Amino acid sequence: MERTTDISAAVDFLNSGRLVAFPTETVYGLGGDACNDTAVAAIFAAKGRPQFNPLIVHVASMEAAQELAEFNPTARNLADAFWPGPLTLVLPRLDQCPVSLLASAGLNSLAIRVPAHPLAQSLLQQFDGPVVAPSANPSGAISPTSADHVVAGLVGKIDMVLDGGDCDVGVESTIISCMGNEPVILRHGGLAREAIEAVLGVSISDGHQDAENPTAPGQLLSHYAPRASVRLEVIDPAKDEALLGFGSLAVEPVLNLSTTGDLTEAAANLFKMLHQLDKMGVDKIAISPIPNHGLGEAINDRLRRAATPRGTN
Repeated sequence: MERTTDISAAVDFLNSGRLVAFPTETVYGLGGDACNDTAVAAIFAAKGRPQFNPLIVHVASMEAAQELAEFNPTARNLADAFWPGPLTLVLPRLDQCPVSLLASAGLNSLAIRVPAHPLAQSLLQQFDGPVVAPSANPSGAISPTSADHVVAGLVGKIDMVLDGGDCDVGVESTIISCMGNEPVILRHGGLAREAIEAVLGVSISDGHQDAENPTAPGQLLSHYAPRASVRLEVIDPAKDEALLGFGSLAVEPVLNLSTTGDLTEAAANLFKMLHQLDKMGVDKIAISPIPNHGLGEAINDRLRRAATPRGTN
């Protein structure tokens, strides 16, 4: 793993689809080009045993955020008061939003923040695009607040860490959903409730926590279910089924998540290809077996949800 303070080198890595850990005022983030499906999938792989939870997209400014998501008056007030800073807003993603569907778990929402750390700001300004960045640590481990923590946890799994010293806040950002009529706190973090309430002039409650359907990092958002019915682990599809394949197959698929059987590539393609099948107007989707290890566990989790009959949640 390359350890550097060279922002230009880090930007080059991001532009080439590689991963860069970088400091924010909260914790170090594991950054990748938010618009690159493969880079986003590689983040899940590097962290280990992932689930398709929505990830936080980092941008340099309010203006950049407005190109990705819709701001209601409450969201705008919060952004004006606390950005740059340790606040993440969950907002409706715009139809033209270029961020990978994998980053937002195939949902119609987007978690966004503008970090205050000067090195993160410089990186985002020079990269000139959104960067998705969960905490730069193995899944389930303590969040990293120094470059040493990142190296200890992810050595051999990522390409570079941009060393900015110790993080000031040291806990993750506070997450507020502005998807409904009233804002709710989805995760407590580096911004206190009292400061938020002082700006809004009203009390703010905690959102419903559902481990099966998280609505922000640290919780699973509602799965993306195509309009078509879905049948899993299919080797011999019926004539009226569109086959979404994986690996080398005896039957020609309509689409193939990865012809080489690469789970990272399959994860990157999953939501995109389900959307493609929706656009084709197919009524029935058959999906080839996916190995249930590594990213395959996450892929199969999302596919099981996609295959669940409507109204059974």
